[in-house]
Amino acid sequence: MKLFSAVGVFAGIVIMGSLTAAHMMGQINLMEMSWLWLTFFVGANLFQMGFTGFCPATKMLYAVGIKDQQSGCK
Repeated sequence: MKLFSAVGVFAGIVIMGSLTAAHMMGQINLMEMSWLWLTFFVGANLFQMGFTGFCPATKMLYAVGIKDQQSGCK
């Protein structure tokens, strides 16, 4: 695993872990629909990007014309 991938995995774990911890401590309720699920989805995508290299955000940004010469995503 390269550094770029490891950063994605680490960031995903931190994001999902913090939301899970806040839910378990009673600070937020993930059983209801809220914008926090978007945050959890971003964390899950970062986590999977670290292993697969597939990054939906990169695909969307390429589609609107933003180019990157050294992207770690496929």
